[in-house]
Amino acid sequence: MRWQGQEIGATDAAALPGLEHLGGLVQSVTTPDFAGITFHEVLCKSALNRVPGSSAMPFDWTINPYRGCSHACVYCLSPDTLVLMADGRQRRIADLGIGDEIIGTERQGSYRRYVRTSVQAKWSTRKRAYKVELADGTELVASGDHRFLTERGWKHVTGDMSGTHQRPYLTPNNRLMGFGVGLLSDPAITRKVDLTGTAVKTVADLRVMSVTDLGEEIDMVDITTGTGDFIANGVISHNCFARRTHEYLELDAGRDFDSQIVVKVNVAEVLRRELARSSWSREPVALGTNTDPYQRAEGRYRLMPGIISALTDAGTPFSILTKGTLLRRDLPMLTEAAASVDVEIALSIAVFDDALQRSIEPGTPSAAARLATVRAATDAGFRVTVFLMPLLPHLTDSIPAIEHALTRIKEAGAARVVYGALHLRPGAKQWFFRWLEREHPELLTSYRALYPGASATAPKVYRSWLAKRMRPMLRIHGLDGHDEDDPPRRAPIAGLAARRSDAASAPRPPHPLPACSSDDGRGRDRLPWVAPPDLDQRFQGPRPKLRALDHASTTAR
Repeated sequence: MRWQGQEIGATDAAALPGLEHLGGLVQSVTTPDFAGITFHEVLCKSALNRVPGSSAMPFDWTINPYRGCSHACVYCLSPDTLVLMADGRQRRIADLGIGDEIIGTERQGSYRRYVRTSVQAKWSTRKRAYKVELADGTELVASGDHRFLTERGWKHVTGDMSGTHQRPYLTPNNRLMGFGVGLLSDPAITRKVDLTGTAVKTVADLRVMSVTDLGEEIDMVDITTGTGDFIANGVISHNCFARRTHEYLELDAGRDFDSQIVVKVNVAEVLRRELARSSWSREPVALGTNTDPYQRAEGRYRLMPGIISALTDAGTPFSILTKGTLLRRDLPMLTEAAASVDVEIALSIAVFDDALQRSIEPGTPSAAARLATVRAATDAGFRVTVFLMPLLPHLTDSIPAIEHALTRIKEAGAARVVYGALHLRPGAKQWFFRWLEREHPELLTSYRALYPGASATAPKVYRSWLAKRMRPMLRIHGLDGHDEDDPPRRAPIAGLAARRSDAASAPRPPHPLPACSSDDGRGRDRLPWVAPPDLDQRFQGPRPKLRALDHASTTAR
């Protein structure tokens, strides 16, 4: 994280989103009670976050009183890289400012089109430089992790598809998407260019001729835009997805997500003002969808009581998803709130084997502690949901493992379970495969088949197999439940349904968590891979001690 302009009123163009003006920063705090963690206390301008229309999330509004952050800005370009502005001119990326109108792209129907967008954040770092040369003479200097749009999708400047840390990268067989430097080389022409609404087509010879390691680290710059991309030297360039303002965070961005915590100390006050607006229609609000509202920092800052009070007083239904046990502190307030508005509570508990849990989710409460929170919330009158996800192929998806988990969930009083297979996003995937290669090399072949290349999700056949295993076990334990990707029939999901044009008049449930009912148990395709013969015995007897693994590798979703 870069903190520049250390005088009142100064603007730091490289600061985190929302922290460009030092006036918004109250203070940065370290304390022995939170060793290794720095809290950056800020005054936020908004509390309610609108979910983008293209999102598949089953809710429209979120609140994130905390956010992690990362200065591992690996998706970066040379400061001299030219960015296409909304008026057709070009400007060096180093000279851009927050709020500048530029050109990005977005999918509209069957085509990707050029659209206007704006710069939402900007920062700098130092990275090893690589030069990408195209056939039309276009040159780009970027970090090896930067991504450009090709005719075969997004690809990194450098990568490796031969080992366990696979990621697509540029080769001489690729052609970048855009128009190159030729169209925009004449300033007289660029003033007249208006690409807004135009379909993205390659109008120049943008074949990759070479990617050269320049052998040195240089200062680089990156931006975040409303569309997630921008036009760099005439080709379509990806944002750093780990820095998408307050609404998008990726846990694989680095350890700073866990050690640099931005705290919106005035979030309750700002939220109360926003809920008082005449335009607010009391739509359901989801907490815990991005960062955990009951993470350890909440024990110090106590922001949730003010948020709960504001939502309740405004007659706004809300849901809470957490891995934290601090929720028990606020159960009396939540119980009182539930008398006025719909309140949903869910606990995320992915791993019930203590050794594996400590390895994959270090720093989180144990499964036993979270189950005790489920029991407390149930006893307070809530119909609690447990998110049994991610389920790890060959590690937590065996019959004994699932049976053990569901037994404990039922004993804790939970009413329903939402389950889902492991997601492995870029960054998380590399971390996980390194751990897998070290601890369970016998599973590498299966995991490579399940998550080939850049695939982030398990294939449909595996998810279908998992559903066939889960459904009868849920019924046996008397638990409602469903797969995260397969909500019950005739149960419209708030937010998701509202964002579909064909569901504008559909009835909406009173809370943002999907309602659940018993599944029909229909079977699906068979699994196309062979499980180890001892798979269902792996949870019998003591488990070997596992080494520490950053929990970001499996919890980023």
